[in-house]
Amino acid sequence: MDSTNRNTAAAGADTTAEGDAITSARQLSHEAPRTNTGFSSNSSSSDPPYRNSIGLSRTRSTQADLERRHTSISRIQTARTQHSGTVGRGAGYKECKKPLPNFGFEKAYPPPLPAKEEYVVEFDGPDDPLHAQNWPFKKKLYTAVMLGLTTLTAAFASSIFSAAIPSVSKQFEVGEVVGTLGVSLYVLGFATGPTLWAPLSELKGRRLPILISMFGFAIFQFAVAVAKDLQTVLICRFWGGFFGACPLSVVAAVFSDMFDNKTRGLAITVFSMTVFSGPLIAPFIGGFITESYLGWRWTEYISGIMGIACFILDLIWLEETYPPVVLIEKAAELRRRTKNWGIHAKQEEIELDFKELVTKNFGRPMRLLFTEPIIFLLSLYMAFIYGLLYLFLTAYPVVFQGVHGMSPGVGGLPYFGMVIGQLFAGLYIFLIQPAYNRKLDANNGVPIPEWRLPTVIVGGAAFAIGLFFFGWTGYTKSIHWIVPTLSGLFTGFGLLTIFLQSFNYLIDAYLMFAASAIAANTFLRSLAGAGFPLFARQMFSALGVNWTGTLLGCVATVLVPIPAVFWYYGERIRARSAYAPTADPFNVSDSHDNDEAQGEADSQGEGTGLEAVEKSRSSERNARNVRSNTGGNAV
Repeated sequence: MDSTNRNTAAAGADTTAEGDAITSARQLSHEAPRTNTGFSSNSSSSDPPYRNSIGLSRTRSTQADLERRHTSISRIQTARTQHSGTVGRGAGYKECKKPLPNFGFEKAYPPPLPAKEEYVVEFDGPDDPLHAQNWPFKKKLYTAVMLGLTTLTAAFASSIFSAAIPSVSKQFEVGEVVGTLGVSLYVLGFATGPTLWAPLSELKGRRLPILISMFGFAIFQFAVAVAKDLQTVLICRFWGGFFGACPLSVVAAVFSDMFDNKTRGLAITVFSMTVFSGPLIAPFIGGFITESYLGWRWTEYISGIMGIACFILDLIWLEETYPPVVLIEKAAELRRRTKNWGIHAKQEEIELDFKELVTKNFGRPMRLLFTEPIIFLLSLYMAFIYGLLYLFLTAYPVVFQGVHGMSPGVGGLPYFGMVIGQLFAGLYIFLIQPAYNRKLDANNGVPIPEWRLPTVIVGGAAFAIGLFFFGWTGYTKSIHWIVPTLSGLFTGFGLLTIFLQSFNYLIDAYLMFAASAIAANTFLRSLAGAGFPLFARQMFSALGVNWTGTLLGCVATVLVPIPAVFWYYGERIRARSAYAPTADPFNVSDSHDNDEAQGEADSQGEGTGLEAVEKSRSSERNARNVRSNTGGNAV
């Protein structure tokens, strides 16, 4: 935001901050009855709570106290926004044309609850142990490990079938391109699955979708293992990917629920490594299975067994982390034990709006993809990188089995070069995190999206170098096989750094629209991941390993300037965007005058734990947007 706009926006900040500071203080100390926190459409922005009952001096001291407790402010703001709707609107917003049913036995309708907000459960301050961010570290750790294993299993199953393609093609008498559809359709399931799992996780919480998906995932892995024809194999592979997409889209949100701003980045880095290591480890294991007496079907049995194991672990030990649903459980216990049936959580007021659901998960992501240059160009870049991840499932066998004569099992060992490269990327991100935290603290906890981009530029250069390295060291047997294996250090490093920081950039840049931005990105890159393996073998046969590596390296080099352009011009591009607000720290407003932006924040809720944005009073035309403490990374 330029200086003129900042001065204009600041004109109305004092009165809004004053009222919000007092309201926040009362919520923390429980000194007074709770006030309406902005969920009802009947709320008025002209009557700041407690304005008349508390003096100005106390207001200023309260605000100063709260500014020293950033966690408290963030948690309060989080509670406000997360209570609101996620895939629908509050019951008060939706008109129903269906006539109201009779109460029964000619009874009159009872009067509404007095002081309705008094019956709404909330967290008991910022340190409430029910909130996942306040869990003991040991509990967070075993939950993270358990969900990391769940995610690794889904990613592992995506590529283990690549080792079975020759055997499947031979058994069902089809070409290897048709056999490759077993990988492509699974990745296509990754593209379509989040359209169900993401909104379900926002409405019913994280635990239920993960349990349903892992059970369904395991069932379809076993179905592939016992399939009698190719059609069954391909259909069940698609549905396996559809169910397997849930951990990839929901587990990152769980991490956002559990970890705060300063630790979340490192947690998401480890999570991302499981996402991208799974497809690289699987061909090694699958190769040894297919060349043993077990045969190709055991690649799917192994995946199914892993899925059932994860399902059992999650069923026994995984607890709900999504704050609105945690409050639903709290309200249910209070109703049962107090016999006061009016007690409820704000999330229980949500009515599912199918039209809004379709708009959010289909219409808006496509609109953002083709109208926002940041989303389109970064998604194009990430689609290319993601497509190459699955293209390597064909490229490595061509080089290490075709050129160097390795067996399928041993030929999977070079993938560990890319895995080690990802470990280096994780270490690099870990080392630069303290510098990022210092900049974050200096900016009052508000991130500048472009801070993420230098890492993307470094990763892009490393990835392009790795492709040239691979092409010109893997085309001949005269060069030792360890040399093209070492190229994986560069490609693995670039893969993780580009993906992780590009996702973070999209989230930081689009705030309350971040889920739609990520959905658009996921759709495009999953199409690339499904399509690239289908033409990989023909491309390597026609051009050779060296010139294919050169072609791909040149494309990667052409794409490197994309993050550099956004580094210099990203702020200007975002300033002209209707979807990319500029954050301004700790300016919270109770206003509902801007219905479109508030409706987006309320209806979306960004189930990945993303940022909430509230608008200033109608007399102030400039929006002031707040990134809450639950902002997360959706990888």
